[in-house]
Order: sequence, then structure tokens, then C-alpha cells
Amino acid sequence: MLAWLRLLRVSQKVERDLAGQLKLGGLNNAQFDVLAHVGAAEGITQQELADSLLVTKGNVAQLLDRMERRGLIERRSQGRTNRLFLTDEGRRTFAEVVPAHEALIDERLSVLSEEEQKQLFELLRRLDRALE
Repeated sequence: MLAWLRLLRVSQKVERDLAGQLKLGGLNNAQFDVLAHVGAAEGITQQELADSLLVTKGNVAQLLDRMERRGLIERRSQGRTNRLFLTDEGRRTFAEVVPAHEALIDERLSVLSEEEQKQLFELLRRLDRALE
């Protein structure tokens, strides 16, 4: 139980720091997740995105509506499926916020050696797979 509570505490602290950084770029955590996923795999479907984010397609649709109005992403119909792409503004935002986000995470993890980071990753991966 103590390990679980510690994991939750660390996660909340990192989430808070990242949210503060994203706010400077005018994004929230959910919008960043979408931007990062679409930027890494342009052409992803709305359903694939929802599955990846562990949310419903309806929740993703509302988020995408807001991001589309902001000019960050665009939906392209392909039959009955919408594929997602970054706009030029979305690519610019992606190029700004993703490296800054990665740098902050690297900074937070730097208290662990490279070997400890690998161990942490493996342990978290095992836990993640066990919870599916």
C-alpha cells in the first residue's frame, strides 16, 4: 500500500509541474496528450486515439472539437473514419511544447541513475501490463 501511495504522490507532483509548464503554452494536459499522440502518429483515427488515451470516443470528440477550433488539429474523413493530423499551427506548438515537456521530465528523473531509470521503467511496464 505504501508503494502505491508513493507512486500516486510522485505522479501528482510531476503532473502538477507539467501542467504549469503547459499552461504557459496555452494547453492543458489532455490537449498535450492529443497533440503528442497525433504529432507522433499523424493519420491516427479518433478511435485509435481514444484507445491510446484510455477514454471514450465521445470524450475525445469534444476535446478534438476544441483543438480544431483553436487551429491545432484537423480531421480528414476517410469513409466512416476520421483521421487526425496536425495543422501548421499544431506542428509549431508540437515543436515548442514537446521538447520542453521532455526536458522537464528528464530533469525530474535525473535524481535516478540511468540504471535506476531503466529499472523503474521495467517495473512500471510490468505493473501496467498486469493491470490491463
